[in-house]
Amino acid sequence: MKLTYEQIKNITWGADRVELIDEYFRFFRFTKEQELAYYYRSLGGRYKKVSLAPCVKLVFKTDSKNLWIRGVTDNTSTRNFYSIDVFANGKPVGYIDNFSNTELPEEYSSVSLPAGDVRGTFSLGEEEKTVTVYLPWSCKFMLSSLNIDEGAYVTPVRPEKHMLVFGDSITQGYDCLRPSAHHIVRLGEALSAEVKNKGVGGEIFWPELASLAEDADFDYITVAYGTNDWGSTDRATLQKNCAEFYATLSKKYPNAKIFALGPIWRKNCNEIRSCGEFSNVIEDIKNCVRDLPNVTFINCFDFVPHDSKYFADLYLHPNDQGFDHYYKNLLAEIKKYI
Repeated sequence: MKLTYEQIKNITWGADRVELIDEYFRFFRFTKEQELAYYYRSLGGRYKKVSLAPCVKLVFKTDSKNLWIRGVTDNTSTRNFYSIDVFANGKPVGYIDNFSNTELPEEYSSVSLPAGDVRGTFSLGEEEKTVTVYLPWSCKFMLSSLNIDEGAYVTPVRPEKHMLVFGDSITQGYDCLRPSAHHIVRLGEALSAEVKNKGVGGEIFWPELASLAEDADFDYITVAYGTNDWGSTDRATLQKNCAEFYATLSKKYPNAKIFALGPIWRKNCNEIRSCGEFSNVIEDIKNCVRDLPNVTFINCFDFVPHDSKYFADLYLHPNDQGFDHYYKNLLAEIKKYI
């Protein structure tokens, strides 16, 4: 039985909207207003990354014993690997990816792998179960069909909380192999929250993005910029943009618990860049939110071990093991304030 557009839309978490375009389901995490703003800004190919779907997942209860997924991927970002993860009752039942039959090097972030047709059949087991399908963060994914057994039912599962996240490539998902391993995905699940992910690779503090409308209230908001600002702006500009970004969020979402996340360690953090020392960025973020009543600063510098083996590119973007450390340390810190 092929799920309809309405069924697909009702089981989707993390998307602003779902559209049926040329017989493919497309998942959009940015509002049309935000997409237009990125189109006109269009710096460093960032607009292309807006079409990706990090933290978007399909969640539903079913008594079907089987699940079939069909679709197409398109290499849109600077990463060519992808995975679609299928879980039942919180445990993995299988993956669709383009790397399992390849021996990946330790530094796998720049490996070249093909995109194209996506097909997968999954055995879900007996009885009712909650199924979660995690969509890839690294490429454009267009779903052609999601099928279950004839006569089986699909019941949407809705979140208890709502979470909004801003950030750069690490927030987007660079470089976890499995989208289910992403620290933001796991944080949302630990907080029982649907996540709207606005992370874009290469991004810096951009106050206009904070001001663009979202048609929802949020319980939690995280912001994780700074590592790109360090080398692309001067310190005065960083301080100005950071202060404006957080002041806008604080006023716009007065009932949300907002967490200002300092950047994690990077191998070249001892260099001097346009903002000076890397520690200047951490200090400036902390100072910018000091007087905002609903914003809490969290220093994440030590949340991933200072060892290149926890980074897919060996210096900046965590691998799945690095994201595991990031998630556990971030969750432990956030729990102190909620």
